[in-house]
Amino acid sequence: METYKVVLADDKPELRQILRKILATQQEMEVLGEAGDGIALLDLLKGLPILPDMVILDISMPGMGGIEATREIKLLFPGIRILIWTVHAENEFASRALLAGAEGYILKDGDIPELFEAIRTLRCGGTFKSQRIGCAVA
Repeated sequence: METYKVVLADDKPELRQILRKILATQQEMEVLGEAGDGIALLDLLKGLPILPDMVILDISMPGMGGIEATREIKLLFPGIRILIWTVHAENEFASRALLAGAEGYILKDGDIPELFEAIRTLRCGGTFKSQRIGCAVA
C-alpha cells in the first residue's frame, strides 16, 4: 500500500508529538512536517517538495486559526484532505469547519480507533464527523 502523507498543525508541541506517535503505529502513514499555527502551516505546505494527502489541524491556534487555514488550503491546494482535531464539541465550530472545506471533524479526547476511522474515511474520499458532535452539523 502506498504511504499516506500527513502534515500536523497544533499550537501545542506536546499534542503534535502525541499525534505523531499515534500515527507512527501505522506503517502506511508518514508525517511530513508540523506547524504551530495556520500561517506556519501554509508556509510549510508551500515549501514541501511533495504535498501531503491530508492535514490534521486544530481550530484554536494563534494568528491564523484552523478554520481560516482550512479555507486557504482548499483555495491553494484543493486536493489535500482536511481533518479537524479539536476540543470544540459545539455544533457551531463543526459547521464552520465543514463549510470552510474540512472533510472531517473529531475531538481530541476521542479514542484512537475513532481517529483511525476518520483518517480511513477521508482517505477513501468520504467525510467524517465525530458522533459526539451532534446531528445539527451540515
